[in-house]
Amino acid sequence: MERKMIQSLRVINRGVALAVGFGLLACAAFVMLDIVMRQIGTSLGGTEEIAGYAMALATSWGMSYTLLELGHVRIDLLRSRFQSFWRALFDVFSMAVMSGVMITIAIKAWPVLERSLANGSRANTPLETPLAWVQLPWFAGWVWFAVMSCLTTFAALSLLIKRRYEDTEAIVGAFAEQETLQ
Repeated sequence: MERKMIQSLRVINRGVALAVGFGLLACAAFVMLDIVMRQIGTSLGGTEEIAGYAMALATSWGMSYTLLELGHVRIDLLRSRFQSFWRALFDVFSMAVMSGVMITIAIKAWPVLERSLANGSRANTPLETPLAWVQLPWFAGWVWFAVMSCLTTFAALSLLIKRRYEDTEAIVGAFAEQETLQ
């Protein structure tokens, strides 16, 4: 059940990652067009602002994909020296800590969006972008990552309780570091 849930979440996050990737490609094309236009004496303007927004959105939404693909960097000096039960325990502990941090970030991101909505805040730039337009998907990305972290943690904890240590490692382990140590 746990692995099936994680696999379903991976499929969803791959779709999100593709959407984010296409958004970044569109942003890159926009910047390239602006660079070309500058060579002929004109400009679209605001490319650095839009690129900054794109990076913020890509970061908040891309973290979930990276989590489920085991791509987050971890320092596993102790973990690599123990047997499977202890490695699985370290993995669940690290996921619990990550979930706590992500919940905190999502909670702390809400007042930023709330204040922009209440004040009708706009960027202090020539584009005067309504900040809520960018902050709402940014906030949603952090909430999505917090949800993914919690679901992954619960799945890993369930596998640990069931003594399925190898399965725990498969969904929250740190394989890249293991391969470099051998």
